[in-house]
Amino acid sequence: MDEIARGFIRAVELIIELNPEVIEVTLRSFLIALTSVTIASLINVPLGSLIHFHHFPGRSGLINLIQTLYSIPTVTVGLFVFLLISREGPLGGYGLLYTPYGMIIGQTVLITPVILGLTISALSSVSEDIRDTAVSLGADRFQTMWTVIVEARGPVLAAVLLGFGRALSEVGVAMMIGGNIRGYTRVLTTAIALETSMGNLEISIALGLILISIALVVNTVVGRLQGW
Repeated sequence: MDEIARGFIRAVELIIELNPEVIEVTLRSFLIALTSVTIASLINVPLGSLIHFHHFPGRSGLINLIQTLYSIPTVTVGLFVFLLISREGPLGGYGLLYTPYGMIIGQTVLITPVILGLTISALSSVSEDIRDTAVSLGADRFQTMWTVIVEARGPVLAAVLLGFGRALSEVGVAMMIGGNIRGYTRVLTTAIALETSMGNLEISIALGLILISIALVVNTVVGRLQGW
């Protein structure tokens, strides 16, 4: 028990001292997750809008499939992306395996169902009166879509933040695609796993506290956006 208490005290000291290794891993994790959620948002918010505003055969089944993929295991996504970018895969020639770029691809794939499905749900929650009013005022299809998206901006931003939180906290894709290479692909989650297995409780607790703090901030902002 005393060892755990000392570990927590030393962890706080490492954070206050801005330990270079702790800061490096944190910044890399944040940058990779931010890049992933930006790419996923630019793709899936417009795609979710198209799915919401267009009715086609199999639409309900597609939405159900997207929602089912919310809980897809990260190791499954890691395996899929590994096969895609490995030396024998279709993208093997680009040398993406065990690089931050490969991790970005993996995390983008991982959070795509979350952002896509929640965007559709957010747009579905907007009253039909908003859409009808825009049409009655002479708005074309694109302007109507944009009006509804603006009306649902709070829940859509919440979906993006939830995607960011999942990208930041996942470990399967980061381990399988990044390889946990020190100074290159090591991120918060993989560093915690490694340092704990090596008995370096101070660093692992410090990284865990940082990860929990970021998750708390993200969840607080999501809650406020949903209330807004």
